[in-house]
Amino acid sequence: MPLTIRSNCCFPVHCAVTYNAALFVKLPLTYCSGFWSPRGGIRLKRLLVITLLLLNSVPACAKWMAVGGNDQVGMAVAQLSLTQVLDPKPAAVVPVQRTETWWTTQHEQTLARIRQGAVDLLFIGDSITQRWADEGHRIWNTYYGRRRAVNLGFKGDGTEHVLWRLLHGEIDEIQPKLVVVMIGTNNTGRRQDPPEETAAGVQEILTTLRTRLPTSKILLLGVFPRGASADDPLRRLNAAINDRLRHYADNQQVFFLDLSWRFLDDQGRLSQNLMPDYLHPSERGYQVWADGMEDMIRKLLGE
Repeated sequence: MPLTIRSNCCFPVHCAVTYNAALFVKLPLTYCSGFWSPRGGIRLKRLLVITLLLLNSVPACAKWMAVGGNDQVGMAVAQLSLTQVLDPKPAAVVPVQRTETWWTTQHEQTLARIRQGAVDLLFIGDSITQRWADEGHRIWNTYYGRRRAVNLGFKGDGTEHVLWRLLHGEIDEIQPKLVVVMIGTNNTGRRQDPPEETAAGVQEILTTLRTRLPTSKILLLGVFPRGASADDPLRRLNAAINDRLRHYADNQQVFFLDLSWRFLDDQGRLSQNLMPDYLHPSERGYQVWADGMEDMIRKLLGE
């Protein structure tokens, strides 16, 4: 696929791009200004750095520069599509399929469960949600076993991965009474996305849910706190995300609940009894979570 990149720099770049399965390979590149005109190929990392610089994506450029070796670069950009490179939209709002075998298998198993129907309560999220099946399984069975609940938590997912899953079958042919959503801490931890970008990804998820599940209520949870202390930079990012998420509630279909305070002491320190790694709840933490939203869940389920 031919590609022309023009920028405000003094050297416009024209290059031929071979694009296959969201992976860039070695490409010929010519600087038309005559500064440099190799006939052979250049390494993937250099092309990515140049391209991202020209697209004014300095943080992304720094990320790729920090990756060493062709194999590592290939892995790092395996989820980076040509559309994402050329489109200025934040990564948080562009649906992305992950390529790990376990992730694909879990997605297929989820589709099989969704096709069975009988779903009244749906949980959507990342590893914090997925671990209801591990540390939180006893509490899950007590609170949600009788409510025909399904867990759509996938470890490591960001907003972009949840978007892809929702658009590829995970909410097809069902109309749950209530959908509980918490997502965004991996956008913070993996790329340190600006809070407005992560919030925009969550908003895309809400738009998808409202469009595809028009009769379902949505309980949007604030992203849980992380890091031991109140001044932890990732904690602050999550708090800034929550400041934006609360404005998405219309209190008719979408409702917002921030349970962050339940995990903190009066000085803002995160309890290690509730989150041993300062990120994922313990069994006791899942009990605090369940207790904290039970009244809201009863109300929204019409119990």
